Amino acid sequence: QVQLVESGGGLVQAGGSLRLSCAASGRTFSTYFMAWFRQAPGKEREFVATISASAASTYYADSVKGRFTISRDNAKNTVYLQMNSLKPDDTAVYYCDKGRRPYITTLHVDYNYWGQGTQVTGSS
Repeated sequence: QVQLVESGGGLVQAGGSLRLSCAASGRTFSTYFMAWFRQAPGKEREFVATISASAASTYYADSVKGRFTISRDNAKNTVYLQMNSLKPDDTAVYYCDKGRRPYITTLHVDYNYWGQGTQVTGSS
């Protein structure tokens, strides 16, 4: 069983920045891929970014590429999402997810644990 706790969300003006954190329980954090997904009201959960277990590989949704950066600190069991140049369209609840595949995937079915989410609101 893995527990994930997201934090760092808030209200930010368009063009601003936020850094989300996700703390994971357990001693095997460094062995699995992690990802961030988001869900806006009335919309399906959407892939944002993923990072390999060693942090050697990352992959981003086109909508956030060049603005968001995913990273991880395996010594702290934590994954981060640095969000720059925020837009109103980035408004959503952001979730960190634990991967169950040994490769990069954007499909939510390939992730088996997620936290309670943190709200990010970009104002115009």
